[in-house]
Amino acid sequence: MHAITIPEPGGPEALVWDEVPDPVAGEGEVLVEVVAGAVNRADILQRQGFYNPPPGASPYPGLECSGRIAALGPGVNGWAVGDEVCALLAGGGYAEKVAVPAGQLLPVPEGHTVDQAAALPEVVCTVWSNVFMVAHLRPGETFLVHGGSSGIGTMAIQLAKAVGAKVAVTAGTAEKLERCAELGADILVNYREQDFVAELKRATDGAGADVILDNMGAKYLDRNVQALAVNGRLAIIGMQGGVKGELNIGALLAKRGAISATSLRARPAREKAAIVAAVREHVWPLVADGHVRPVVDREIPMPDAATAHRVVEDSGHIGKVLLVTPS
Repeated sequence: MHAITIPEPGGPEALVWDEVPDPVAGEGEVLVEVVAGAVNRADILQRQGFYNPPPGASPYPGLECSGRIAALGPGVNGWAVGDEVCALLAGGGYAEKVAVPAGQLLPVPEGHTVDQAAALPEVVCTVWSNVFMVAHLRPGETFLVHGGSSGIGTMAIQLAKAVGAKVAVTAGTAEKLERCAELGADILVNYREQDFVAELKRATDGAGADVILDNMGAKYLDRNVQALAVNGRLAIIGMQGGVKGELNIGALLAKRGAISATSLRARPAREKAAIVAAVREHVWPLVADGHVRPVVDREIPMPDAATAHRVVEDSGHIGKVLLVTPS
């Protein structure tokens, strides 16, 4: 088979479409013939040499994919060769085939194409696990997501609205904010021109956000605490704004606030399987009936993954950028 390899860390040109050995489905795994994968920020970090796959994972980038089951490993039940699926991966999505633990598979949602489904697993599992399983967003609460036009952001808006929350977003252009509004966002903040703390306080009569989903890390830490409502929960899932920040513990105590920080890729298979099962139960019906949908900016041939990385690094996209395997 062919896969995107990274012979040496570097810029987008470091991504090489090369012939590699076929993977084999082991105990409890299935082999998926990949139709499409999706680009995530973690893939860019891996390409740059900053985010190695966890032990035992595929060395190729790609944290989600969609396709058709080509083979079943020993001990797999409930799936059949030919089933159309999408999958949460620890790596290997930028390839023509990938071996996946069966617990990390989801059926392609009703009414969606196989390639569209590649835009779902990573973002849905990230949002559901952090916003609902950890931060416990409830109906009527105010939810702030930074980077509202990103893959994570576009999914977070829809899921928060689906449970009856009021949604605030930050984004860097009027066009991106408009798209966020179309998805249901109620409070729109242009972070280049406005202070999200002040805008959120104004829009909530001084209360702030009950839950914040943050991809920036250190850069926004102090301001996120300021933006929290009493009993608010800050969920950190990224470090685009740095890894070391100063926390005003007094301010956090005054808010009776909580901060969580999680990653998905390196979690044990049993934890990923629990998240995937929760997503299938709670989110998949919303996707099937159209209340929640994948937002795909564009599809790019997988051998040209370098172009896809440039698009994501330039932040000119809205939603997900997909990589489609050659037919």
